[in-house]
Amino acid sequence: MEFHDYLKIKKIDPEMFRKSAKEEFLEWETLFNRIHPESFTQQKLFLINQIRRKYHLKETLQKEKLPAPKAVKPKVKSIKPKLN
Repeated sequence: MEFHDYLKIKKIDPEMFRKSAKEEFLEWETLFNRIHPESFTQQKLFLINQIRRKYHLKETLQKEKLPAPKAVKPKVKSIKPKLN
C-alpha cells in the first residue's frame, strides 16, 4: 500500500496535505514506508483526526453497497391439544 492510498482511505486529501504541510507530510511518508500501516495508524491515531479535519478529502471512496439481506422470521406453529 502506498502512502497516498492510505491517506485516501483515511479520507485525507494527499495533495492538499502535501502542499500545506510539506515537512509533516514528508515525515509521515518516511515513517509510513518504514513500518506496517497498522503500526503507523496506532502511532498517529490522534493526529490523523486533526489532519483529516484540516485536509478532508471531498471525493470519498465508495464501496458498492449491497442490499441488506432480508430478515428471516421464525415460523411459529400453534399446537392444539387433542381432547378425548
